[in-house]
Amino acid sequence: MAWLGVLAMALVILPLVGLLVSTPWRRLGDLLSDQTVLAALRLSLLTSLAALTASTVLGVPLAWLLARRDFPAKTFLRALCVLPMVLPPVVGGVALLLAFGRRGLIGQPLDQLTGITLPFTTSGVVLAETFVAMPFLVVTVEAGLRSMDRRYEDVAATLGASRWLSFRRVTLPLLGPSLGAGMALCWARALGEFGATITFAGNLSGRTQTMPLAVYLQLERDVDAAILLSLVLLAVSVVVLVALRGRYLDSG
Repeated sequence: MAWLGVLAMALVILPLVGLLVSTPWRRLGDLLSDQTVLAALRLSLLTSLAALTASTVLGVPLAWLLARRDFPAKTFLRALCVLPMVLPPVVGGVALLLAFGRRGLIGQPLDQLTGITLPFTTSGVVLAETFVAMPFLVVTVEAGLRSMDRRYEDVAATLGASRWLSFRRVTLPLLGPSLGAGMALCWARALGEFGATITFAGNLSGRTQTMPLAVYLQLERDVDAAILLSLVLLAVSVVVLVALRGRYLDSG
């Protein structure tokens, strides 16, 4: 059993080691001062954090609904809600175009009534990242809600606490570790999103070109630059995930 664990560890670590070994460190400074790279990094952080915010605001109530309420076709609807986790990202991008594109189910009336279009915009990037990342938060928070001891909520109710007060003062603190883990997974997925983004929002420098898209573009032009961009994205991911773990995931 132990050797299988070591094999799994090697499978995860070796590609990262390969990235570090192959990194052209001498060009790191020049690349980090490149305005296109800085714009892609800023856009990645902005859109992924916006997607995380939207996923948290919408995903926590959805997880609560799935965990605490019974309604018709609940199993089927739950499967649809978490489907983006296993859906090929490009298919997700096509689905977003059919729903929110200029001729889409929602996009066409939205464009006609308000003049707002989402494809090939920064808002479109946020929408694509939210679509693929929110299910990770929903699944994690739902599991936390299902495993929670509901007697604490019952006690709060008997003491006269309203449903909202009980949720804010009792449920959320108990849900903290699960919510933190879900937020970490959601943010990491949004930061690394590629397929749905390029399909729905395109690859426009300074507008929709996030770091994963910049890496893909550089692979065709300059492999060393693509490696360095990958390293930057890896470093940002590690720093934030370590910070989140220290804040939320440690069990003590």
